[in-house]
Amino acid sequence: MTGSIAENLAKLRQNVPDTVRLIAVTKTFPSKAIRAAYDSGIRDFAESRIQEALDKQEELQDLPDICWHFIGHLQSNKAKKAIAHFPWIHTCDSLKLAKRLDRLAGELEKTPKLCLQVKVLPDADKYGWTLEELWSDLPEIEKLSHLEICGLMTILPMGLSEEEALGGFEKLRSLRDEIQNHPDYNFNLPELSMGMSADYPLAIKAGATMIRLGRVIFGER
Repeated sequence: MTGSIAENLAKLRQNVPDTVRLIAVTKTFPSKAIRAAYDSGIRDFAESRIQEALDKQEELQDLPDICWHFIGHLQSNKAKKAIAHFPWIHTCDSLKLAKRLDRLAGELEKTPKLCLQVKVLPDADKYGWTLEELWSDLPEIEKLSHLEICGLMTILPMGLSEEEALGGFEKLRSLRDEIQNHPDYNFNLPELSMGMSADYPLAIKAGATMIRLGRVIFGER
C-alpha cells in the first residue's frame, strides 16, 4: 500500500471491521509518523524495543490517550520497564516470564493486560508456547494474580499459503475457545492478537480481535 499515512488508514478501514482493534506498529518509524496516524484516529501503537519505545513515549507526552502495546520478544531484564510503560504486552511466551511479570506487576502495583504467545505451527524462529506446553502450564498460569490475561497471540511462520495461514489462525481461535470452555479453568480470553500486514485479512476471517499493522500504514521500513 502506498500513499500518505492518512490515505493508507482510510483504505484499511474499508476492510477492517469496527470490532477489530487496529494496532499501528511503529518500530523504526519516527514520532512524526505516530503523530500522523494519531491525527487520523489511531490510538493503539506497538513497539518491539523497549528503549526506542521509551524515547518515543517521552516525545509524545502531549498525547495522553495513546495506548502502548509491547510486541517484541521480552527479555527478563527488560520485564520491569515493560510493566512500567506498557498497558499491553502481547508477547508473554513462557511460564517463567509470566511468573516474573506477575511478581513485578505486584511490586509496581500495576495490572498489565497480557496475551499469551502461542506457536500454533512449528517454527524454530519464533518464541511462544506450543499447544502442549500451554495446556501443561495452564494450572500455574491461572494462579497469577497481578496480570490480566486477556487472550492469545500468534505470529505465523513465513512462506505459508493462504490456506495454511487461515488454518493457523483458526487453530489459535479453537485453542482459545477450548481453554475458555474447559471445566477445570476459569479463563476469560476475549482477545485474539493475530495478523500483520501480509495476512491480516485472513486473521480477521478467522476471528482476530486485534491486528498489528506496520507496513500497510507507514510504508516500507
